[in-house]
Amino acid sequence: MAAAGGRRGASAIIAAMTDASPIAPTGWRNTVPPVLPSSHKYWLLRPGALTAGLRALGRMQLRVLREYACGLPADEAPALGLPARSPVWVREIVMSIDGVDCVAARSLTPLAASHGVWQGMRRLRTRPLADMLYHDRSIVRTPFAVARVRASMPLYRAVRLAWADAAAAVARGTLLARRSVFWRHGQPLLVAECFLPGFWALARRA
Repeated sequence: MAAAGGRRGASAIIAAMTDASPIAPTGWRNTVPPVLPSSHKYWLLRPGALTAGLRALGRMQLRVLREYACGLPADEAPALGLPARSPVWVREIVMSIDGVDCVAARSLTPLAASHGVWQGMRRLRTRPLADMLYHDRSIVRTPFAVARVRASMPLYRAVRLAWADAAAAVARGTLLARRSVFWRHGQPLLVAECFLPGFWALARRA
């Protein structure tokens, strides 16, 4: 059974992500645009560990781009239910399949939680977050929010580090991303994942 704190946190985060308009001011929305191909909708809403899906497409490798402490950006504050500029720990990575960079990801948690409930995040090195997320029944996950990546999003910084043509793709509105929050004992861990063009080419061949 999930911890009571996790249930309360998940309820709060779902409410924070819900906006009266189709697209929230941050650019994240709680529904997938109906115009997207069915394959895109599948991957944006695919449950479970994304790394498991990537491994089914080929040899998956993970490269750490950056790990650092900073103030919580305003874009991500509602998702965590915390004030902007609260201290957080950030991990930015890129995952490749058969040598092709496919997914850029950004994960963050309150700085204190990175020394407590989510301290495992600091010890992952080149292992995926899935190694610590899917073996603990006390962890609950919110529904996905999806977005077309904007240059104003913190996730864009990770995408830009992973892929040289990020700016042009963002200008065209072609980069799709998803994010959700994992809650454990009342502490949040936000995970945002952007699908790079190389991923869709591999997924079409699967």
